[in-house]
Amino acid sequence: MYVERIAGRRAHPLMVFLHHGLGCVSLWRDFPAKLVEATGYPALVYDRQGHGRSPDLCQPRTPRYLYEEAQVLHHLLEAEKQRDFVLAGHSDGASIALLYAAIENAPPPRAILSEAAHLFVEDITRAGIRAAVDAYSQGLRERLIRHHGEKTDTLFWNWAGAWLAPSFDAFDIRKEMRQVRCPVFALQGTDDEYGTGAQLEAIRACCQGPVETRFIPGARHEPHQQAFEATFDVMRGALLSLL
Repeated sequence: MYVERIAGRRAHPLMVFLHHGLGCVSLWRDFPAKLVEATGYPALVYDRQGHGRSPDLCQPRTPRYLYEEAQVLHHLLEAEKQRDFVLAGHSDGASIALLYAAIENAPPPRAILSEAAHLFVEDITRAGIRAAVDAYSQGLRERLIRHHGEKTDTLFWNWAGAWLAPSFDAFDIRKEMRQVRCPVFALQGTDDEYGTGAQLEAIRACCQGPVETRFIPGARHEPHQQAFEATFDVMRGALLSLL
């Protein structure tokens, strides 16, 4: 996998950034670097397989692909010999972070920063994906090609196809969240086109450790881009509270 590292203070935990379903390292833009600068936490940002500068997907996404990516994250953290870390995930990446924290005997994160996580499928989620399918030939494909190159079509149709398939109806990780005992700071845009406040309610109800939830006013599915200052302030405060 393609990995970027941003140096911080040596004694601080590592922040590991997990991008959304069509994301990659470059689509985080300067958000990770600014958090490093503001908190001193070093960071690791990586492209999952099929994204950005990592290799192409070898097989179609399955209804369990988020579980599978949580295991990949486990292997990555083992390879990096990391035992003191914070997971910062957006959308699919937030779901992966939460699923990682539910893996039995995996080193627990010091905390999870969850942005627009999906714990279960909602009607609005699929409506948002169908809107993305409609937008794909109207300029979205060209924007994604800048970041994913020749992998773009495979990535997009695997993502959309997985979520729109009837077999994905059963996706629901609320039971697994009963194994999450680390602090979770969960936020979501008030105008998220892929999920409702029921996702935050589920995180608060199901996770067993301390949970703080926050709506970001006026933001849609990408608060760290659409409401940068408000999202940055929440995450910076959460990180500093852990030291």
